[in-house]
Amino acid sequence: MTDERPGFATEQVHGGFLPDTAHGARVPAIHMSSGFLFEDAAQARDRFAGTDDGYTYTRLGNPTNADVERRIALLERGADALLVSSGQAAATVAFLGLLAAGDHVVSAASIYEGTRGLLLQNLGRLGIHVDFVTDARDLDAWAAAVRPETKLFFAETIPNPKNDVLDIAGVAEVAHRAGVPLVVDNTLATPYLVQPVEHGADVVVHSASKFLSGHGSGLGGVVVDGGRFDWTATPERWPHLTQPDRALGGASYVDRAGTGAFLAYARDVVASRIGPTPSPFNAFLLRQGIETLSLRVERHVANALTVATWLEAQPEVTSVDHAGLASSPYHDLARRYLPRGAGSVFAFTFAGGEPAAHAFIDAVELFSRMTHLGDVRSLVLHPATTTHAGRTAAERAALGIGDGLVRLSIGIEDVADLLRDLERGFAAVRAGASVAPVPSVASVASVVGREARPAPVTSVTVLDGAGR
Repeated sequence: MTDERPGFATEQVHGGFLPDTAHGARVPAIHMSSGFLFEDAAQARDRFAGTDDGYTYTRLGNPTNADVERRIALLERGADALLVSSGQAAATVAFLGLLAAGDHVVSAASIYEGTRGLLLQNLGRLGIHVDFVTDARDLDAWAAAVRPETKLFFAETIPNPKNDVLDIAGVAEVAHRAGVPLVVDNTLATPYLVQPVEHGADVVVHSASKFLSGHGSGLGGVVVDGGRFDWTATPERWPHLTQPDRALGGASYVDRAGTGAFLAYARDVVASRIGPTPSPFNAFLLRQGIETLSLRVERHVANALTVATWLEAQPEVTSVDHAGLASSPYHDLARRYLPRGAGSVFAFTFAGGEPAAHAFIDAVELFSRMTHLGDVRSLVLHPATTTHAGRTAAERAALGIGDGLVRLSIGIEDVADLLRDLERGFAAVRAGASVAPVPSVASVASVVGREARPAPVTSVTVLDGAGR
């Protein structure tokens, strides 16, 4: 036997598997049970005391979910993982596992609108403050944003929809100089394209509903602990992890779990109390997707680069935001962090503005018009009137979300068919196809739900290289 670590494709199929000693099933069972039997009163006591690792209640842990947690932790090169019900739940659990009232977050400005709303509205109401760094490449701006009460940095490896790649190691270094962890959302890259922990990130979150699953038939989220951050270096910053806890018999979470204290606390205190429990059936669907992750992502990124290159040659297009193109200002970071490809979610902008964008979207037939990402099917959306409709025109302009911008999530179809469908959309634009009256931003926001209604911006400081 060799001590070499298995390759990614091998690990995505076999990683974390525990044999079924009762029946010999090769695929782990779906344990659709709310609770689990105890052999006797002593075993129940020991499980509640944490000295017996068996299961008690699915909200606290489930064998099907645990199988997926082990596999994702291995793929992300983390120490442990926690499966939850959605990507938003993953971000919430990660933040609440680290933050308290009066704490401060430094975040990249280019992040998912739902996470932005979570930071500003939900955590803001709890007395947690956030500053956004406009240019995530400006490491001095990250450093300038730090306050004594700063507790974490947050960013995405490949933000949506601009495909503006994060300098993971650079931001991690600034965070660690400030004595705080870097939390990274790796949804759009997946561990196949980049493993943020290997570049210095401390916590990784995913919307597992996207590429990890791939099939678009179930929700899920995951929090991965890199297991490398030293919570004892400044114990006063993390009293919930370093001080004695009565529930642990007077030990602290650091005493109990060492560098894994954060995830142990997130599991035992945050997730177990809030209850974002994934269905074991959804965990099973997620595991089925993970087993083909590398194969799908290879096709996703190859198709996406072909489509981006084709779009860049179209005279109706003013820009294509794909870091795999040499024209991208993030091409150097993509080559450094994403040698297997810069993902498959990106945007392009029509010179004809919103009328052209809507004409294109209405004309395509193979692309699905829907708010989702990372599906095996190709998807299309107009952010200015959907996901970013709650932003002002000036705010959208600052983010590069123009009226003519169209977001694509490229699937795994035959790329020739995708190009034909794109050409169908461009033909409609060129023909000046009639476009139905566009509803106002206010009416759109009232229809599309919370994703289109982010928080007000009055309480946030936007930072650039010159400071606050």
